[in-house]
Amino acid sequence: MSQGQPRRPASSEQAQGEDGAIRYGDVFPAVRGGLAKKPVAPQDAATMQSAETLMFGETVKGGPAAAMQSASMRNERMGAVAHDQATDATAEQGVSVSETRVPGGRIVTEFVAGQAVGQYLAPDDDAPAVGGGGGAGVADGTKITIGEALEAAGYAAGSRPVELSDAAAIQAAEVRATGLDANIPGGLAAEAQSAADSNALAASHEDKTTLGDVLSDATRLLVADKEVEVDDAARVAMAETRNKEDGTARPGGVAASMATAARINSHSGTRI
Repeated sequence: MSQGQPRRPASSEQAQGEDGAIRYGDVFPAVRGGLAKKPVAPQDAATMQSAETLMFGETVKGGPAAAMQSASMRNERMGAVAHDQATDATAEQGVSVSETRVPGGRIVTEFVAGQAVGQYLAPDDDAPAVGGGGGAGVADGTKITIGEALEAAGYAAGSRPVELSDAAAIQAAEVRATGLDANIPGGLAAEAQSAADSNALAASHEDKTTLGDVLSDATRLLVADKEVEVDDAARVAMAETRNKEDGTARPGGVAASMATAARINSHSGTRI
């Protein structure tokens, strides 16, 4: 797979703002307008990471998600952004990954708030499969399952402790996957609820169970699975936001990953 858009690395040699933050214009030279002046935030990187994982089955080495992750980590270390912060343009307009079929392969383009930040040519003979686990995805004519979407969320937001809103979203996803309107003993939702309860009483951050711990093997733990549909994503988003104090979905979290999967399954691209 070849990348068709130049991009400067997130390094100390970049031109940066007065506060030293690495901005979108530093990482992606083609970005223009207000977005170019915005510091790259951790939740922007998590959302792009989730989108890439669902499209390719993994994050692209040297791709937009990796560049954003590097920049956001530096910005967080210097105090320019908070760990749970998302850029307003990204939160409002989302990120997207789209593909266009061409003879012998496909062209994949990644966008942040409607502006292209990466483009790749994926030949048919080595085109990556979409989604984790069983290799489902647009490339081979199959679709992303709920289990695969949950695993992608665990990968993108894996270091964040499980909260009540995450457990509620995971429970809703399990119900949609299995058709059983109750927690399955020892199942994924039961494990997520137990983690959320334990985390609420944990003495330190290091003692908390993370989304990555719970969701890394989601496909195997679900007693049944199904392709993600729009209604599935909507039910999961409702459960997550209803159990979150600010009433918003976590960027790069369970609801966001389900929304990405539903759009990939419905169209040739996805917008979060």
